[in-house]
Amino acid sequence: MFIHHIWGEARVQPPDRAPERMALITMKTFGSKPLAFFLALTFLLLSWPASVHSQEPTRKVVKRVEAQYPSILKKRGIGGTVRLRVVVKADGAVKDTEVLGGSAILADSAQKAVKQWVFAPGASETTMEVSVVFDPTHDSEN
Repeated sequence: MFIHHIWGEARVQPPDRAPERMALITMKTFGSKPLAFFLALTFLLLSWPASVHSQEPTRKVVKRVEAQYPSILKKRGIGGTVRLRVVVKADGAVKDTEVLGGSAILADSAQKAVKQWVFAPGASETTMEVSVVFDPTHDSEN
């Protein structure tokens, strides 16, 4: 959000609009900067989309497959966390995954594991974020 105030006018640019679509509010403020700011802010809030990102409920994991920890990385003490965006179909199967951040060398293992997860069925397709942790000090039974 960008709000620019110049004597007698306030320019408002919501973050989802291009600069050429900036709203221009011109008024006689007589030095009343708080009023101009208030009106510009009100305009911005009224023009803001109702939901920029819908917060979807977290669906329970019914079947979790552990990620394969590359043995050479584990022996060298290299670990980390991989954050993934997961698209879950209504029936609970994973439709797609996308790496959002974390250790690049562990991302492939994390994606392969999460694609095998099964979630509780839902009313519709759901997008959620999950984190897969690779801890070199944790002993797992594989």
